[in-house]
Amino acid sequence: MNRANREEFFRRLQSVNPEPRTELEYDSPFELLVAVILSAQATDVGVNKATRRLYPVANTPQAILELGEEGLKRHIRTIGLFNSKAHNIILTCRKLLEEHGGEVPANRAALEALPGVGRKTANVVLNTAFGEPTIAVDTHIFRVANRTGLAHGKTPLEVERKLLKAVPEPFRKDAHHWLILHGRYTCKARKPDCPRCIVRDLCAYRNKTEAE
Repeated sequence: MNRANREEFFRRLQSVNPEPRTELEYDSPFELLVAVILSAQATDVGVNKATRRLYPVANTPQAILELGEEGLKRHIRTIGLFNSKAHNIILTCRKLLEEHGGEVPANRAALEALPGVGRKTANVVLNTAFGEPTIAVDTHIFRVANRTGLAHGKTPLEVERKLLKAVPEPFRKDAHHWLILHGRYTCKARKPDCPRCIVRDLCAYRNKTEAE
């Protein structure tokens, strides 16, 4: 996809969603961090149901530590892998209090040093909480980038690096959300909704679906 088409691609996504937001519910960088840790192999809907129970009770590192690992598990047990997630969140809370004054750090190295936080989670927090022009490549973005021709790559890291070069600068901060939402609701895995896609003519996908 050439530069002109990339610019038009994101201009159209922007036109229908000028201020995209994550579908995870949060009111602070810490709440976002916990929600993203919980979201691994889970849906945003499922995470939101759990955090609506958790955050009124404990929504700071200190409060979650006081809740304890078993107490935390009771609030998030509807989420897959809740045992390991609870363990990592407790360790992360302790590290935030000991090393960062209870605040979520706004730099990649410090975020990735937190238990349960990898590059994708760090990118989400940096982009969504702190407004950095990063792109967290999840399954949706990986699929959309390869399928449309925006950025071909065999690994999430390869796609991320290519997207950061391919996405025109004015659209870079919000590209993460536009691409996730496009993959979640239009460019779906099993059957993309090509007839309703606003970037269909710019997309390199050869097996476009037709209206039924």
